[in-house]
Amino acid sequence: MAGGFCLRNAFTNWNPSTAGEAGGPPPFGKGGNTKQERNIMMKAIVTVIGKDRVGIIASVCALLSQHSINILDITQTVLQEYLTMVMLVDLTACETSIGEIGEALDRAGREQGLSIRIQREDIFNAMHRI
Repeated sequence: MAGGFCLRNAFTNWNPSTAGEAGGPPPFGKGGNTKQERNIMMKAIVTVIGKDRVGIIASVCALLSQHSINILDITQTVLQEYLTMVMLVDLTACETSIGEIGEALDRAGREQGLSIRIQREDIFNAMHRI
């Protein structure tokens, strides 16, 4: 998008050292979280899409658990042979940045032939409120 604002780039390129500057997301994970800020629940949406097979949900949940990410709600359906899953997760106890979590999920997805994405709930809601 030449000369325009790209919401995706604004948050995927976010630097914790710029937290608090105009336009930056609130801090979380490594890089400046105070105990008071940690008491605010940080939610995100995780999506998983791919050819269904045994163990997909277990492997995604295990990866999230390794990073202390709690699953608040989950829905999944199988359309013919394709799994679509959406999870609402709580990142409050996670010590890893959402960018690093996104990279880990993307890497795990590629290894399993899936598309696994994470997006902060507030950004997700803003993008779908048009």
